[in-house]
Amino acid sequence: MEYKDYYKVLGVDRSAKQDEIKKAYRKLAVKYHPDKNPGDKAAEEKFKEISEAYQVLGNEESRKKYDELGANWKQYENMGYGGDGFQGFEGFQGFGGSGFSDFFDMFFGGQGSGFDFSNIGGFGGSRSRTRAMKGKDLSASIDMTLREAYFGSQRVFKVGGDTIKISIKPGVKDGQTLRVKGKGNPGVNGGENGDLLLKINVLQDPVYQRDGDDLIRNVNIDVYTAILGGKIEIDTMKGNVSVPIKPQTQNNSMLRLKGLGMPHYGKEGSGALLLKVQIMLPNHFSDKELELIKQAKEA
Repeated sequence: MEYKDYYKVLGVDRSAKQDEIKKAYRKLAVKYHPDKNPGDKAAEEKFKEISEAYQVLGNEESRKKYDELGANWKQYENMGYGGDGFQGFEGFQGFGGSGFSDFFDMFFGGQGSGFDFSNIGGFGGSRSRTRAMKGKDLSASIDMTLREAYFGSQRVFKVGGDTIKISIKPGVKDGQTLRVKGKGNPGVNGGENGDLLLKINVLQDPVYQRDGDDLIRNVNIDVYTAILGGKIEIDTMKGNVSVPIKPQTQNNSMLRLKGLGMPHYGKEGSGALLLKVQIMLPNHFSDKELELIKQAKEA
């Protein structure tokens, strides 16, 4: 069985005051909390490790017993101490059993400390056996068109008998997850409700492709306008605009129109609209046109 250096786990000196220990714990707990690291087993183990350390060092009485234990922990183990031998401490119940190391269970798996875990995300209550716990999050997906993503949209959900109306801001991205606080499963022992997680699925658009907050579309230009220059009218998400075409514009060249792309989600401004030039040849040239083209070639 491995000895646990709880001071090292929290990154504090053995002479640290209780406020320093509490501050160090809160900082680490926020960083490694499972809600902030979904599916990350390493972060979950780290969270349990720092919670275990704080269970001991965060309580003056248990910390004193831990300091007395010190380097003699092996002797206590061989003598059969643990549990009742170090009364005055309660095992953390948030991960099943104590959920902590054999070292913790042997020396600090006894009864009742009851110190405060409030103000840490996902924690609540002051006694671990009856501590408040946040309810589980619920997940759903939303299909929406690119135009809906451009202008913003609203959706209505039925969750637990309640009708929830969700407003989605312009510029939302495909695959983006929106969190609606408090609309998940109810909490336990007075804990806060879980959240509703909405994954956005933006459907493919027949005209536009999206690249970040830029939009890309093809635009057809006749060969004469491509050679001589001119103007074309195109339809955008914001309506029709007139676009100048420079003389001798090349096929597949890009025209960039600032501010006509996707809105920046939750911010001011928009991306650009990129027009990919497709030069279109007439289906038929007259004899006179062919003669003029021939002359231009020879020139």
